[in-house]
Amino acid sequence: MELRAYRRFVELAGGSHLIGADMVRLKLLRRSALLAASLVLWGGNALGRDDGRYANSPLKPWFDSLRSQLGPCCSDADGFAVADPDWESHNGRYRVRLDGQWIDVPDEAVITEPNRAGRTMVWPVKTAFGISIRCFMPGSMI
Repeated sequence: MELRAYRRFVELAGGSHLIGADMVRLKLLRRSALLAASLVLWGGNALGRDDGRYANSPLKPWFDSLRSQLGPCCSDADGFAVADPDWESHNGRYRVRLDGQWIDVPDEAVITEPNRAGRTMVWPVKTAFGISIRCFMPGSMI
């Protein structure tokens, strides 16, 4: 097998190319990206914690039991109320405005049980890839 060096590429006889030092950097970059992605995804779930503000609320056990098809919503400390101008329903689908952008709510995130809080609530998950909705509970729409 004959090898010829051209800049950063190594050409094998037959025309195929191997990337020398760039291949090592690419592998390192891939490992770093996977590590960063796993930390972001793991960290995103760890950020939402009940800080005790709602410990005496009569609705706390109900909030703690809420879950969508995407998983548990956690508690009211993780979610927040959405003002009427910041959410809408059209053709049975919801969307919510968070951080100035409209985000479609996946059907799996919609909580269909009666809303005991009365106000529209959303539980967003923020990652390096953007904002997704874990749970959404429409309000009374009055």
